[in-house]
Amino acid sequence: MRHRLFLISLALSSAACTQSPAFTEVQDDAPAASASASADAASASDAAPAEVTFEDDARDGDAVREFAYSWPAEVTAIPALEKILRSERDEALAEQKAEWGRSLADFAGEDCVSCVGRGYEVTWKVAADIPGWLSLTRDMYLYTGGAHGMSGRTSLVWDRIKGVGVAGADLFESAVALENALGAKLCATLNKEREERRGIPVDPQSDAIFEDCPSLDESSIFIGSSDGKHFDRIGIYFGPYVAGPYAEGSYELDFLVSASVLDAVKPAYAGAFRVRN
Repeated sequence: MRHRLFLISLALSSAACTQSPAFTEVQDDAPAASASASADAASASDAAPAEVTFEDDARDGDAVREFAYSWPAEVTAIPALEKILRSERDEALAEQKAEWGRSLADFAGEDCVSCVGRGYEVTWKVAADIPGWLSLTRDMYLYTGGAHGMSGRTSLVWDRIKGVGVAGADLFESAVALENALGAKLCATLNKEREERRGIPVDPQSDAIFEDCPSLDESSIFIGSSDGKHFDRIGIYFGPYVAGPYAEGSYELDFLVSASVLDAVKPAYAGAFRVRN
């Protein structure tokens, strides 16, 4: 990640970072940014879809505003999806510019660089590209001044036939259903990772903070593929402060799709999955 002002230590606000962007309404009249605007034009004119990397940075004295938003070529190849992400990007940029302008006025004359620093970065990546479906991850970093920023990861699974996107968790009957399907393996895998980072055993019966097993309602769920034809892997992401203190960072756990996991998938999506032995 490209953070000059982000060298200030980061912290996660889970509630702010576990929500996926809205995919129900598209506004295409958001203001276009001045810097790197040629990236969109270039991708539109190329014969083959291209990755889009957009940046818009500004400086006012010691105050720095940074903005970056990117998506892979697989997104560019789906005009409806690209339009949604472009709209989200333009709206976020407009909001950041307006908020930064207010902060510059509010802290004018004060010696507080961190009060007027702003940063926003979103990076979309492909988790799986299979017939009829595109599974994506969305990494986000947000800095709005002060000592800390926020970071997180969410998911989107795009249905190429229906032209709609849902969060990875929505492919399952419920978080509880998926928890039951993973069973004891979920907490055992998490505790193994905790022990490696902490250097001490974790009591599986403990209900102490950062030792209990958090609910999947507090996670992001990612959908992957090993054969390029079916979804047969899932990833569970717990951000900082969810499964451990900030110093431990985030926890990312990988699981194969088992028969019990497949049973937890909603019938409408079951055809895209397969059990991986």
